[in-house]
Amino acid sequence: MDAQRTAIAQTCLNAAYDKAMDFPDIIRTLLAAGFEGYTVDYRQNTTSYFLADGTSVTLENRVSDGGVATEFDQAGIAAQVRWAQANPADYSYGAFCKNVKAMGCAGYIVSFMGRRVLYFGRTAETHVEHFPQ
Repeated sequence: MDAQRTAIAQTCLNAAYDKAMDFPDIIRTLLAAGFEGYTVDYRQNTTSYFLADGTSVTLENRVSDGGVATEFDQAGIAAQVRWAQANPADYSYGAFCKNVKAMGCAGYIVSFMGRRVLYFGRTAETHVEHFPQ
């Protein structure tokens, strides 16, 4: 992965935590740089960004409290997604991460081509969110 794309991925990751860009802006920025998606892994505390040619870069996430719960709370995770989409004044990506981990989310896969996010638990249970139209 070239340095410019790595810097773009890092900027987007920081912007999520710092509330400098919302999810649609992050997607637009990553798409413009040629990314096709990314994966957040809460157990390894990383986010990996992927290009169509198979190259990738893995970055460290900021530390969030708590571990990944065993039980997967699909309804709770869906509610957290709605909270993030509404982007109220009290929303933060750090709180979102902490909350979904407590609800059994081990990570999620964002597919720009598929226009969806797949949240998964330690038991391989899943919850799919399609991008808003």
